Amino acid sequence: MISLRTRLWLILSVFFAFVLVFGIGLFTGYSGWPAKKAVQPAETVHAQTILTALKDQGFLVTQSIISTQEATIKRSTGSALKDFFVGQTIRARGTMETNLGVDLSQLSEEDVQVNGSHITVLIPATKLFNTRLIGDIEVENSQGIIKRVFQPDDGYNAALAELTSLAEGVAKDESILTNAQERSKEEIQRLVKLLLPPAAEIEIKIKP
Repeated sequence: MISLRTRLWLILSVFFAFVLVFGIGLFTGYSGWPAKKAVQPAETVHAQTILTALKDQGFLVTQSIISTQEATIKRSTGSALKDFFVGQTIRARGTMETNLGVDLSQLSEEDVQVNGSHITVLIPATKLFNTRLIGDIEVENSQGIIKRVFQPDDGYNAALAELTSLAEGVAKDESILTNAQERSKEEIQRLVKLLLPPAAEIEIKIKP
């Protein structure tokens, strides 16, 4: 017959064994949780995420052209005598900055295609964004006697418009547009790469 002391000892032994097994299991499960979480795949980047990030850039300027332009504007009546009274000659010189890039705000859902780890982005062709004057315009303005008195014109607006037109003509050169297009593709690829895992393949194409 088992004594009371032996019975008590058996009960305590079973209890402590249960506590020990439970504790080991709990510790193992807890310590293994971070490891399991760490090997989970990276969050999938959806096409909408890429599209939103690019559209937020608005018009992305990727190349700036600095040029010094000179212009002569002659407003003649065709008669030397009449020009003496109402003619005008404007000579101007100024430094202009012309900016080129792509308008990413116009992208649509069809322009971002995600196929597994391969991402294709269709972008519009590079175009002119703006042209601005750097510094002051040097203007020489010769006006006929009557025009100077009754229709004075300092020639500034006409000079600025002509210098702007000349600068934009330089920026529309085919080699400059091609270079600007390549820069646009490189910059957009860099932006998209920031959103993706290292193994992702990115392809930037120009819309037809």
